[in-house]
Amino acid sequence: MRAPAASDIAAGEVLLSVEDVTLSFGGVVALRDVSFDIKKGEIRAIIGPNGAGKTSMLNVINGFYQPQKGSISFKGETRTKMRPYDAADGGIARTFQNVALFKGMSALDNILAGRTLKMKRGWFWQMLRIGPALTEEIEHRKRVEEIIDFLEIQAIRKVPVARLPYGLQKRVELGRALAMEPDLLLLDEPMAGMNLEEKEDMSRFIIDVNDHYGTTIALIEHDMGVVMDLSDRVVVLDHGVKIADATPDEVKKDQAVIDAYLGVAH
Repeated sequence: MRAPAASDIAAGEVLLSVEDVTLSFGGVVALRDVSFDIKKGEIRAIIGPNGAGKTSMLNVINGFYQPQKGSISFKGETRTKMRPYDAADGGIARTFQNVALFKGMSALDNILAGRTLKMKRGWFWQMLRIGPALTEEIEHRKRVEEIIDFLEIQAIRKVPVARLPYGLQKRVELGRALAMEPDLLLLDEPMAGMNLEEKEDMSRFIIDVNDHYGTTIALIEHDMGVVMDLSDRVVVLDHGVKIADATPDEVKKDQAVIDAYLGVAH
């Protein structure tokens, strides 16, 4: 059964809730009794030192990992287990710490791949590319061109992504996630490996995605300047345990966060 529509949830209400999630691999506990929520329309940051469990948390949210304890509630539907396909079909999209694109394909084709779940015609019609399948493809390509314009990558639309600089590859990956028209967008270190100019561009696009599309965003990021500027609320993990959950200003003054991660008050 498809998840309820996000339009049924008002801005500021809880879109996703994590309840007492525990995840372990053998004797290693990655997450221990972690609970927090993400409200519709906000930018929610997840921070912490290396090994804190941040990426593991995103992997639980989008179904890549199955927790031994706890549950995820998304758009009012509670699940103890979520498969990646169900997460994608229900409206959760994801980018990765390391760029995960089809390197031999163009930027346009990579973004078009994000429309796969939106394509309803069978493989036979798609192979023939006639009639309703052709009409559907034209509609999806129009949507992809709108995303290309939005992300200002018109000049590289036909370029194989393997030939693109890292910052543009990250932008293409963001475009592929946007092509899924997600209700919740998970960004795993979207600024990693970028120079200052690329970070400024990506920060602007993240804000624009949130404003223009109304997309709720959860992001992992180590650049505290970016976190403090972009996020509405911040949850802090340390060794798989939540140690803080507040506004950026409150978090940066929290002594437990300073001791575990920030080092000094910023």
